[in-house]
Amino acid sequence: MSDINMTPLIDVMLVLLIIFMITAPMMTSKLKLDLPNAETPPPTQPVPVVMNVGLNADGKLYLDDVVITQEALAKRATEQARVKPDTEVQLRADQAVSYGRVAELIGVLQTAGLNRVAFVTEGAAGASAASSR
Repeated sequence: MSDINMTPLIDVMLVLLIIFMITAPMMTSKLKLDLPNAETPPPTQPVPVVMNVGLNADGKLYLDDVVITQEALAKRATEQARVKPDTEVQLRADQAVSYGRVAELIGVLQTAGLNRVAFVTEGAAGASAASSR
């Protein structure tokens, strides 16, 4: 018999393919990311109404540099959404704040009716920039 038997080679290839398909998603979920630094271009069009919301590392909320509770923020956001529904919320969150806390805050704002949320980040030169979501 002069032909090479390809069956064992194909079997090994399929086993390796299955192993790579299972392990590849596990490798990508262990990335350590430092997201708050970003270089974004300045906004192309001015937004007429802006709410500035801050979230520091201790979890305190700020509305225009004044400490506010989450319930009071939800009430103010609901009033603002009723008056001007296209209001943009510029969110300044500390790097140390957990992703879940930021997502919870965005959920409160969206429940209130404000869907335009922009994340304010530090650029390379230290200048602030907002990127809309």
